[in-house]
Amino acid sequence: MIGLKDGMVIVSEYDDSWVSLFEKEKELILKQLTEGAVSVEHIGSTSVPGLCAKPIIDILIGIEHWSDAQRYVQAMERCGYVFMGEYGIPFRNFFVKGNPRTHHVHMVEKNGTFRLDHLWFRNYLRCHAEEKENYAELKRRLAEKYPEDRDRYLQSKADFIQGIVRNRNDDAAKPKSRNNTFGKDADKNMR
Repeated sequence: MIGLKDGMVIVSEYDDSWVSLFEKEKELILKQLTEGAVSVEHIGSTSVPGLCAKPIIDILIGIEHWSDAQRYVQAMERCGYVFMGEYGIPFRNFFVKGNPRTHHVHMVEKNGTFRLDHLWFRNYLRCHAEEKENYAELKRRLAEKYPEDRDRYLQSKADFIQGIVRNRNDDAAKPKSRNNTFGKDADKNMR
């Protein structure tokens, strides 16, 4: 199953099809974003094998320079996405697809902190089964508590996510960027 009504919180057990759904969408996006160097990554809980998730595929597009972001909006719209602007997070273009929602796309600078932190969090959960299970337990508990309040659900997960990101070993090497907004606001669209 994929898709979730706006504002609702349902946590589904991991579904192997999420990977192929991402790959299909990545191919569609890359056909449209032909200009400039971009990276397209699967992020959020649907990108972590075995982790329960809200059934929405989160995609992270890294672009070379933020000044180029606006030129990609029409290309994303041709892929069926609705442009939501920065949606509360400076230096991020946010796009949604589907009704109910099936995909979220976050477009940020390739070397920005937002992108690097999201990729690091995903990779950390892929490699740390105990933390992945702790996160799954938290998500299930919060989904039960806030089934119709996505904002509260997301805010309540933020401390867990920030704790893992804050403790990463290469923190000193983290680039300084305008996308230094991984905090509670940035987390509001993570899966």
